[in-house]
Amino acid sequence: MTSALTEPAPALQDTGGPLSGRLVVDLSRALAGPHAAMMMGDLGARVIKIENPGTGDDTRGWGPPFVGPEDDPQATYFLSCNRNKESLALDLKSDDGRTILRQLLERADVVVENFRPGVLERLGFSTDAMHAINPRLVILSITGFGHDGPESQRSGYDQILQGEAGLMSLTGSGPDDPQRVGVPIADLLSGMYGAYGVVAALLEREQTGRGQVVRTSLLASLVGVHAFQGTKVTVAGESPEAQGNHHPSIAPYGLFRCRNGSVQISVGSQKLWAAFTSAFGLDPTADGVATNADRVRNRMHVIDVVETAFADYDAEPLLAKLAGAGIPAGKVRSLKEVYEWPQLASQGLLIDVDHPVLGAVTLPGPPLRFFDNVSGAEATRRAHCAPPVLNQHNEEIRGWLAREDIDD
Repeated sequence: MTSALTEPAPALQDTGGPLSGRLVVDLSRALAGPHAAMMMGDLGARVIKIENPGTGDDTRGWGPPFVGPEDDPQATYFLSCNRNKESLALDLKSDDGRTILRQLLERADVVVENFRPGVLERLGFSTDAMHAINPRLVILSITGFGHDGPESQRSGYDQILQGEAGLMSLTGSGPDDPQRVGVPIADLLSGMYGAYGVVAALLEREQTGRGQVVRTSLLASLVGVHAFQGTKVTVAGESPEAQGNHHPSIAPYGLFRCRNGSVQISVGSQKLWAAFTSAFGLDPTADGVATNADRVRNRMHVIDVVETAFADYDAEPLLAKLAGAGIPAGKVRSLKEVYEWPQLASQGLLIDVDHPVLGAVTLPGPPLRFFDNVSGAEATRRAHCAPPVLNQHNEEIRGWLAREDIDD
């Protein structure tokens, strides 16, 4: 039987990319797993998304907003995390569903799943069973709180984990105002860490010939980005708190009011502090502001000093003055403004796809770009596929599997 051990599964269209020729079976739903699988699709892998018959991925029903015809509305949530995939509806409790899944696993390089611990085992597809089917398979498994430990059976949802993992305690105007991040950051980071782990496992497979299990969780992904706030606890023994739009360890660094709005600045070194104070006629060695440590300890005084200096400036002239002085600065854009910003298009962060229901639509694009090391020419994937409608590729996938069986 043809498998990942012999030749790769052909995609419906060969788009190139670092993972071209790899087959990913995406058993996940909602956001963390689908985001990981989408990242692999962006890199050229063929991604087959397995969905429940009739309803499909949960995110097909998450809205509004929905777009398209009233009798076939499309959730923009689903569109955000399922580009460059094929859709196949399978009832994994049926003989047919299990047979087709087994055939796909025989040929796959990667499987992605985010079921609660024990669900796949009950369906007959434990990690041991999948590796018995295909020893080269890399299995990415994402849970909420981790696969073991005293709270492994808890359901994991993004905002719950943002609270449980401490992120909300760091986000907001102050310690009594915990706030969630404006995107499901735990899900997204879990997907990113998961894709990163899969690529590492595929690289190791080149040496060992064997696949392995890659595990991460929403909890782990958020702890993984605690960064200096984590070592503030583990090393310094302090408990960080939310303090609004100002950096806890650098000052001035944050959002500052001016005459008709606000701007953001980052004065991250003594050299920048000297340039900033020179541009606005301030004394860089005044009491309480001479060093970064002084400025952090006297943050409210620094905010007052900066906003007093900005009080006679409108935002755009102020940004121009800051740029002229070499001070990193920027505005706070709405998302609508972001997607109209020429810089976004210049980085390939907008892609046009042809959706079977919606027609031509523009989606946010992949964040990675690749360049040839000899010619310097960009080698980033340019041709992208729209997120599929439910079971869109049933005939193509089943036909491909049947042809391989005949060839064998």
